[in-house]
Amino acid sequence: MSAASVIFLLAFAAAVWWFTRNVRRIRRNILLGRDIDRTDRPKERWALMAKVALGQSKMVVRPVAGILHILVYAGFIIINIEVLEIIIDGIFGTHRVFSFLGGFYDFLIGSFEVLAVLTWLGCAIFLARRFIVRIPRFWSREMTLWPRTDAGLILTFEILLMSAFLLMNAADHTLQGMGVGHYVIAGAFPVSGLLADWFGFANLEPATLIGIERICWWFHIIGILGFLNYLPYSKHFHILLAFPNVWYSKLKPKTRMSDMPRITAEVKSMLDPALPPPPPPAAPAPGMPPEHFGAKDVFDLTWKSLMDAYTCTECGRCTSVCPANITGKLLSPRKIVMDTRDRLQEVGQVIDKKGKWEDDGKDLFSRISEEELWACTTCNACTQACPVNIDPVEIILEMRRYLVMEQSKPSPSLNAMFTTIENNGAAWAFGPDQRMKWSEE
Repeated sequence: MSAASVIFLLAFAAAVWWFTRNVRRIRRNILLGRDIDRTDRPKERWALMAKVALGQSKMVVRPVAGILHILVYAGFIIINIEVLEIIIDGIFGTHRVFSFLGGFYDFLIGSFEVLAVLTWLGCAIFLARRFIVRIPRFWSREMTLWPRTDAGLILTFEILLMSAFLLMNAADHTLQGMGVGHYVIAGAFPVSGLLADWFGFANLEPATLIGIERICWWFHIIGILGFLNYLPYSKHFHILLAFPNVWYSKLKPKTRMSDMPRITAEVKSMLDPALPPPPPPAAPAPGMPPEHFGAKDVFDLTWKSLMDAYTCTECGRCTSVCPANITGKLLSPRKIVMDTRDRLQEVGQVIDKKGKWEDDGKDLFSRISEEELWACTTCNACTQACPVNIDPVEIILEMRRYLVMEQSKPSPSLNAMFTTIENNGAAWAFGPDQRMKWSEE
């Protein structure tokens, strides 16, 4: 095994180990949430995942961004099939090991090149939309320096990866034509062949071309391994979580609040003495907070809500259709999800540092204000607009539930309603004897 193969193998093993470590950390954080069963109606779930996650049905509601996203998504995923060949070549010191496929190999390489150009153009247009056109939803208050930088970095990096791929093929194509060494004629190069002509590769020395091909080869594969390990720190982790997140979507009516099984059982036992009262809540694990009514912190949300937080693409489609946000209120559904993720990462860092959870004196309310929560009309426009079926309303309702049931802090309008219900048996400020007065007018 050559020195290059050893270096490649070490780099590959290190990248896989680091990625696995980070994925396990994220999985642990998600499982800090309450349990919930989202495995019912599996056929419906598979169909939904095929339509929304694979078919990108919600993306194309906005055709320009949707079509560009499909091109970038398909291009980046399909082109990276070539990574398998690169890995084999890197380990065993071969070159274009799949070239024995003949005409099919030519078709694959040619298709990859066309997709690489489309991906390059798509990313360039996305960059222009963000930083030149400055579409408003990419510049709202929650889109601080890091979210904007993250988007710019990932798009720029994808452009560099596609450029390296095409330049590598251009040098390879030229070396094949020269009959240099192991560069046997294999593959079709509709795009890189043009690049080789434009850059005058035929006029360069073989040694120079080999240097270009090798530099681009190493940059491409190390870049992909680096991209893989950047994902857990980036909003682009949705590349991996989008499919399971859609599969575990809420299939019940979106406006239906989740039940509180113990409270429901308690009420039923009060109404029917034949029913036994529910057992007391289980004691929390050592160091973990007790169970709450509603959500005070990330531990009180379901694991699905925490998965939502990690799946968020920060595209802002939810906020752009939110009637509260449109009318100038403080609420931004995207911010609710981003704040939940940031708090979950903060909790995870405490566990990483101390080996277990220790109260840090913070919670979700340290990031999300009551004004934001009560501005929500629960219309679920945000959930409907989300390309990966994230449900910000679920988080909002659980935090509201905590405010009302544990803090006795409903909004003033709800307080008035509660009072009239208590006094009049209805939400309106009229006695039972006056409820039909309207029919006499």
